[in-house]
Amino acid sequence: MSLLCCRRFPWLQDFSSQKAIISLDKYKLLNRTIIPLLDQWKDRPDRKPLILRGARQVGKTTAVELFSSEFENYIYLNLELGHDREIFEGNLSVHDVFQAMQVIKNVEVRTGNTLIFIDEIQNSPKAVALLRYFYEEMKELHLIGAGSLLEIMLDEAKISFPVGRVEYIYLYPMSFPEYLEAKGEKQLLGVYHEVPYKKFAHSKFLSLFHEYTMIGGMPEIVQKYSGGAEISSLNRTYESLLISYLNDAEKYAKSQSARQVLRHSIEAVPYEAGNRIKFQGFGRSNYPSREVGEALRLIERAMLIYLVYPSTSTKIPIRTDLRKSPKLQFIDTGLLNYFAGLQPEYFRYEDLHGFYQGLIAEHIVRQEMTAVNMFSNQKIPFWVREKKQSNAEVDMLVQYQNYVIPVEVKSGKAGTLKSLHQFMDRADHAYAVRFYAGELNVTDAVTTGGKSYKLMNLPYFLAGKLFDYLDMMIS
Repeated sequence: MSLLCCRRFPWLQDFSSQKAIISLDKYKLLNRTIIPLLDQWKDRPDRKPLILRGARQVGKTTAVELFSSEFENYIYLNLELGHDREIFEGNLSVHDVFQAMQVIKNVEVRTGNTLIFIDEIQNSPKAVALLRYFYEEMKELHLIGAGSLLEIMLDEAKISFPVGRVEYIYLYPMSFPEYLEAKGEKQLLGVYHEVPYKKFAHSKFLSLFHEYTMIGGMPEIVQKYSGGAEISSLNRTYESLLISYLNDAEKYAKSQSARQVLRHSIEAVPYEAGNRIKFQGFGRSNYPSREVGEALRLIERAMLIYLVYPSTSTKIPIRTDLRKSPKLQFIDTGLLNYFAGLQPEYFRYEDLHGFYQGLIAEHIVRQEMTAVNMFSNQKIPFWVREKKQSNAEVDMLVQYQNYVIPVEVKSGKAGTLKSLHQFMDRADHAYAVRFYAGELNVTDAVTTGGKSYKLMNLPYFLAGKLFDYLDMMIS
């Protein structure tokens, strides 16, 4: 568990990565780091109804089904089904709704703790509105809602989640430590959570991270691949994921022309991911900026992409500039690889930075860093200094304590990090990070302007542990 989460949520202070490994042992089918967080939520006296947010097929339903074994009583509702949705359509009190759930599902709740899981909750605005009454009148119940298109539905229905009456956790594709667990690499996973890690494991970490980056973290893909499936046999699964995303998003297009722009945009995303983009003519089209912008923002609300805008900040707060061109981050590097036809390239290079202009290495590092904080959907911006004769760009900015830390994803010598040097010349501290294929080390570096600073070089596979290693270097 990242220290970042603990700082923002004090009730997680006593929750360490080692405890996460132990807690996950009871979930043999699909080990996800969200399960211990759900355990923590379950035992808190001040808990609120919990909303799981995330794209379709990232494992929300499976995670809750596994978690339900902690309860004496479990009621599952899927609001894509009419008979489940009808429970919320009348003007019933929250107590009557709870009784209706028991009748429809033939579940009798007399004693013991109870979990109610309302899946695909975006299909019923009335169910969303009712959450506040569960919080106010039936706090003894444990209630989780989940859906893949929540933000879009809320905009369409012009409603919002009851402020202060619910809490959120975000679920992303499987991270690298979750992938290690799925592969049965429990000993290696233990080493991963040691800070610093044991360097004898470096080569094995790098090889498995290369493999993980190639296939991605979508649970169905990981399950099949870790079970022995060949990479070529996964094509149908990748295709079905894209089709499900297209079908979902197209439901919310307001016209046939908007549907066409939306379909084009989703299909073009894998080819543009990792790059800075312009809305005008996106994906080699003739579509105007306004239509493409609407389509991409809808896809972003479905959590399939992130439009990551740049910042010129070197001090907190990190402020992004929405007037500048954003970078495009896709939901999963494995999906990007498949649809862009990059998977065969992985067998030709030992360093992730060695192909596709280094975009894949940066993409997977940002994906790992995003997945660490499951309590926020914050994007990780990049830094720019744009002048007529001299442009500079640093791949990522993160806030650590009162510092804005620059993060580069680069191979080669520290002296070649010209943009990083320009940032450090303007920063009020002396710490920077570079992800690469080599081993962990901290070096004394000097900018072209003569400023000395500490450069921590981290292997790619430690992207999800960045804040732990910053603690090590700075504290």
